[in-house]
Amino acid sequence: MRTMQSQSTDLYSEYVRDWKEKGGKVLGYACVATPVEIIEAAGVLPYRIKAFGHPDTELGDAYLARFNCRFCRSCLQLGLEGSYDFLDGLVETNGCDHLRGMFENWQHVKKYDFFHYLKVPHFLREDSLEYFTDELALMRDAVAGFAGTEISDDALREAIDTYDEVNAKLKRLYALREQTPPAVSGTEVMQVLCTGSSMLGRDFSDLLDEVLEEKAKARVTDYKARLMIMGSATDEVDLIADIESTGALIAADALCFGSRSFWTRGGESGDPLALLAERYLGHLFCPRMFNDYERRIEYVLDTARRAGVDGAIITYNKFCDLHGVESVSQRMDLERAGIPVLVLEKDYGSKADTGRVKTRVQAFLERLGK
Repeated sequence: MRTMQSQSTDLYSEYVRDWKEKGGKVLGYACVATPVEIIEAAGVLPYRIKAFGHPDTELGDAYLARFNCRFCRSCLQLGLEGSYDFLDGLVETNGCDHLRGMFENWQHVKKYDFFHYLKVPHFLREDSLEYFTDELALMRDAVAGFAGTEISDDALREAIDTYDEVNAKLKRLYALREQTPPAVSGTEVMQVLCTGSSMLGRDFSDLLDEVLEEKAKARVTDYKARLMIMGSATDEVDLIADIESTGALIAADALCFGSRSFWTRGGESGDPLALLAERYLGHLFCPRMFNDYERRIEYVLDTARRAGVDGAIITYNKFCDLHGVESVSQRMDLERAGIPVLVLEKDYGSKADTGRVKTRVQAFLERLGK
């Protein structure tokens, strides 16, 4: 864990550097709706774009207005200033308008040889699943052409099986955090996820074996309350650490840099592309999906109850309209279910927010009687 912790917030980690030095190609993506199995089946490293709370957005602000999510502006900043020059291309999705603006301005300036736009439907219906399957076929052809190889059905099935193993092990890691007393902290879980999002599935699976073995008999006892965190995209390891420094334990999450990226990946189709469409579009717990709130809140409530949390923190980045609007309904439904809620709007990556965040979490713990 110690080696992994030191690299968990390193954009160009030793793992990625070694991959590049051996001649490997890397494709950057940002949204959990992107089937990484297609990228990996082509022998390419899928790399989830992160900013790790990077505060500087001067270059990003020249292309994205300040009323765009600062997470997107921070990622754009890193792309424009050269921190992501090790990427060989980008896979854009229409996760939200801010994310699209980030990708398109990034490509406009950097002009990668490979740039693919994966269109993700906003509805979960039979016709949208068919449409998304066709979109995945286009993505498969594009990535195969980029990699100079063929992506066979067998290669896709092998990649799917690998990520099934990864997801099963991540659930075991989450069970260690949800148990009483927990064996792993929320900060450690976020470090594992951020590290794994820049690795091949098979290597991440091996890393998880090491973590699970190391943490099997560990115990975390110095906490006052068990909390759940949910909301908009955040890869801020420091944010989780700041919250836990107040005496809270993040025992569960409903984040896209968290359980929403892997928790449910069901599907019945024998065709690998149709199966991926079912798994990704059919289990996308994001407010970008229309007419799907009931399923999202059921997932949140099930997570909170399973982890036995004392309360929940709904956090969203300033100007994140999707999660900001949905937080109103989520707060009411959680409190109706007997789960106290702290709604925390924050400016992504702002160190000036640290004291305010800690103060509000401490006040929330007092409200919980902790």
